[in-house]
Amino acid sequence: MSLPDMPHVYRQLLDAVDVGIHIIDMEGRSVIYNRKMSEIEDMDKAEVLKKNVMEIFMFQSEEESRLLQALRRGAAHKNEKQTYFNFKGQEITTINDTFPLVSEGKRIGAVEIAKDITKLERISRENAREKREAGFTFDQIIGQSPVLREVVHHAERAARTSSSVLIYGETGTGKELFAQSIHNAGTRAPNPFVSQNCAALPDSLIEGMLFGSVKGAFTGSSNHPGLFEQAEGGTLLLDEINSLSAPLQAKLLRAIQEKSIRRIGDVKDRPVDVRLIATMNEDPAAAMRENRLREDLYYRLSVVSIIVPPLRQRRQDIPVLTEHFIEKYNARFQLQVPSVTEDVAEIFSAYDWPGNVRELEHLIEGAMNLIYREEPIDYTHLPLHIRTKFSEERPILTAPEVSISTVTAKPLKTYLEEAERNYIHAMLEKNNQHVTKTAAELGVSRQSLQYRIKRLRF
Repeated sequence: MSLPDMPHVYRQLLDAVDVGIHIIDMEGRSVIYNRKMSEIEDMDKAEVLKKNVMEIFMFQSEEESRLLQALRRGAAHKNEKQTYFNFKGQEITTINDTFPLVSEGKRIGAVEIAKDITKLERISRENAREKREAGFTFDQIIGQSPVLREVVHHAERAARTSSSVLIYGETGTGKELFAQSIHNAGTRAPNPFVSQNCAALPDSLIEGMLFGSVKGAFTGSSNHPGLFEQAEGGTLLLDEINSLSAPLQAKLLRAIQEKSIRRIGDVKDRPVDVRLIATMNEDPAAAMRENRLREDLYYRLSVVSIIVPPLRQRRQDIPVLTEHFIEKYNARFQLQVPSVTEDVAEIFSAYDWPGNVRELEHLIEGAMNLIYREEPIDYTHLPLHIRTKFSEERPILTAPEVSISTVTAKPLKTYLEEAERNYIHAMLEKNNQHVTKTAAELGVSRQSLQYRIKRLRF
């Protein structure tokens, strides 16, 4: 069967899939050009079909077209990036599978299956050009809880050297704040601080961003320094390091061990002097156990390990963080919100904050968007999921029934203290004397419950 004889139903199926498909015959003419490929390359089918590849794209020679190389030489390429220009001069970047089509032992054409990464490539270039200034320092880390101050002191000591650092903490705990503070407190502070989220881009782009490329490494490539070279003399922060594939983790390990990198398509190594800081939002032990993090890379990165505590483990910092964020958004929104109500403060203290400090900041920002006057943030300004949680879970304190026939006269203060003592005692018994859990159910802070226990002389 020749390519033009492909049944119409197959052509309909090709138009339905969400990848670009471009098929050429033995003359190099386009015979199949599906809907998705038309969108990727911004060309109508009429502008492409029955035309030679060299008429459609701005290639200097057939050597630059993987599709023609598959046709002429039978060369196959799997999951490779290609940057090229259509006849309108528009730059396109795709990840392609390109291979010859064979029927009854004879080559009858070639096909290219493409995924569009043009926008991602543009973003990656912008990120690669960006030398981010590390704006945070240790004195901007808010909170005086013992668990936080211990981590800060640990990080301050780490800032004196150039050893690799692994920072582990849940999402929203402020890992990059610690990374920037370490950079600014060390001797590398005058030099670049470069940051990259490893989960934001596919491996095919991350590798080029980290290590750079040389002209001719792939179609449309140029001499391009990677993030290691851009961070020369300074610090490279790799966020969510565990999202890298195993092969990329191996290349990263080699770069760290040998203090050198090799650009994609190059034959020589380039020495680099970079301090590496990596962050993770999951337990490294679990990541290694589930093969998302190489053990040898972990041990190389974790020369210094810093564990940033979640907000629920440093509840005493919530009031000062709340005050800080209110001041921040007062200035931004030109408001004069004084504080939160006592009821909201107790909710803040009892809430588990799965999104940590970032969630607290976003909550306060959202609440202040609802305020028109100089009023405190109250229960009605909180997001629905928190109001729902605390309307359902906070216990309603009701006084025990009092029978007129059996009541014994006693001062009201004494009666209320006894009722409070009995209720708190019962709740502690229910929670196996777990003060934090009991405080959450009572809707008070842990410190407030401890004060009441001491006052009532348990």
